[in-house]
Amino acid sequence: MSFTNGKEVSVGEIANDQSEASLRRIQIREAIRAHFEKEQALFPQGIKVLSLFFIDTVAKYRLYDENGEVGGEYAKVFEEEYAAISAEFRTLLDDRYTKYIDEIPPGKTHNGYFSIDKKSKRMVDPTVAGRGETKGETDDVDAYDLILKDKERLLSFEEPTRFIFSHSALREGWDNPNVFVIGTLKHSDNTISRRQEVGRGMRLAVNQNGERIDDPTIVHDVNVLTVVASESYHDFVEGLQRDIRESLSERPKVADKAYFKNKILRTAAGDVVMTDAMAGHLEFYLIQNGYVDVDRKITEEYHHARESDTLAELPSQLAEYKEQVIKLVDSVFSESQMPSIENDLTLKVNPLNANFEKKEFKELWSRINRKAAYTVDFDSAELVDKAVKCLDRELRVMQLQYVVQRGQQGNSTTIEDLRSGDGFELQETAILSEKVSVHSDVKYDLIGKVTTGTQLTRKTVAAILTGINNATFSQFRVNPEDFISGAIKLINEQKATVIVEHLAYNPLNDEHGVEIFTQDKAKHDLSRAGDPLKRHVYDYVFTDSTVEREFVKELDTSEEVVVYAKLPKGFSIPTPVGNYNPDWAISFKEGAVKHIYFVAETKGSLSSMQLREIERSKIECARKFFAKITSDQVKYDVIDNYSQLMQVVK
Repeated sequence: MSFTNGKEVSVGEIANDQSEASLRRIQIREAIRAHFEKEQALFPQGIKVLSLFFIDTVAKYRLYDENGEVGGEYAKVFEEEYAAISAEFRTLLDDRYTKYIDEIPPGKTHNGYFSIDKKSKRMVDPTVAGRGETKGETDDVDAYDLILKDKERLLSFEEPTRFIFSHSALREGWDNPNVFVIGTLKHSDNTISRRQEVGRGMRLAVNQNGERIDDPTIVHDVNVLTVVASESYHDFVEGLQRDIRESLSERPKVADKAYFKNKILRTAAGDVVMTDAMAGHLEFYLIQNGYVDVDRKITEEYHHARESDTLAELPSQLAEYKEQVIKLVDSVFSESQMPSIENDLTLKVNPLNANFEKKEFKELWSRINRKAAYTVDFDSAELVDKAVKCLDRELRVMQLQYVVQRGQQGNSTTIEDLRSGDGFELQETAILSEKVSVHSDVKYDLIGKVTTGTQLTRKTVAAILTGINNATFSQFRVNPEDFISGAIKLINEQKATVIVEHLAYNPLNDEHGVEIFTQDKAKHDLSRAGDPLKRHVYDYVFTDSTVEREFVKELDTSEEVVVYAKLPKGFSIPTPVGNYNPDWAISFKEGAVKHIYFVAETKGSLSSMQLREIERSKIECARKFFAKITSDQVKYDVIDNYSQLMQVVK
């Protein structure tokens, strides 16, 4: 049917559907609200938040008349909703952030990223040819260049653009981080998957210094994407997961000996083939630690341990190839690898409570809230001695091995067999050792290679290599690359030990701001958190292990404990082996215990054999840090349960 105004309506089509307009307004409103929630948490960390709206046509965002450009339907709705929501949030935010948003007019904080018509220099739909309009002036080209090319300016707080409307963000060239909210203001399009749209927000954010936010302690809390979709949560999640599964359909799904065998581990020293024995050790390791189920599918336990850096030690036969072996296991697909998708409407921020204002917590915080820098001064002769003894004791070089396989083409091979890889039948596999190195005539700068890998001087490296036994050094000719990589690994371990032993902390005239307790605004499903806690500074605490959960129960019911806190991830201690974040700060009733204040690290096992080298080093650094900055009233120690804590403080 055609109307006198030129509008056409087809059979089954609804004209002037007000529910459609209401839905889009609600989406825009919720996306703006999600933007402000993320922005108030990330602004103190120097991270600019961007939000991206996918729309059907340019006309819904921007129109052109004889006077130039005018706002379309979505632009008008956005500015109305933005004004209302910014006023709502302004009363809750700190002065610096309030000043920041007050200085940005609603009309300046959104922009469009679309195709540019070469004749008119105006934004157009990708499928619409330029009509050659020349009237009016437009900032479209500037906006296009800002979003497509000038990423540094876009991510600066000085640039007011924070909301972007587009249907071209999936085109080649777009590669912007810091998209934390996506709103899909368009009808379903089978040519573009949800995975593609969500992918525009699945990039690591950067701060005002251009540094990627990839610190393992906060990476999963900061880099969280919110999608405001026009369909139900169930339908969106189901569709997104289906898209992801289809994209990963070619990935292997079984982590067993047969899959691992003969895989190539690429190391700095050269390629290593996974032998039958190595593959068997890896499969048994996964079974033993519950990292695979009875069908050899990767379990959630593996991925949890992987993310928290608590994977069990690999067998000795695989330990030196840890990075490559873990990468091999990661190549096996599992449902547990699917991204965590939660319904944001059911999540809430875990609030600070009155315990945070208690004088006992204020006193504890004032005692431990110091920043410090470390210095290291050690005698290289000590390192040489330790490294020589370690190499003689532990350096074992593998002989070069190669795989010989014999097969035969099938008698009735079809073209389908060749396409599927079944045209030949494997009949025999043998793994042989090369007793004389094929590299025996190649000249190696042995000292130079080890110097580069250990960052020591050539003089120190030469002293180490000339000090080892002849039997140890003779392994170099058997497999030079393996000798070099093994020596670098062992020397670096001894170097770390010596550094920690000779490390000293120097307090700085600087402290952590109280905002580290409030800037981590990650949302949680509080309905699963149990009853509110009585003595913690937050209403709820979210733990990483069973050990921590039991520890919290006993702390919260202890008559000796006044107040306690799981320390925020922003409270970290610098160490030569990476930043360290202690677990707990606890204040006891004065007179009831020997140490009124306590900083605790909870571990499932205190056996030195169970703690990784990097953990041991960080713990030793923490002991020195707290010994330097605190008095005798503050005690730092590693414990595995509440009973042990009370033994230490009483």
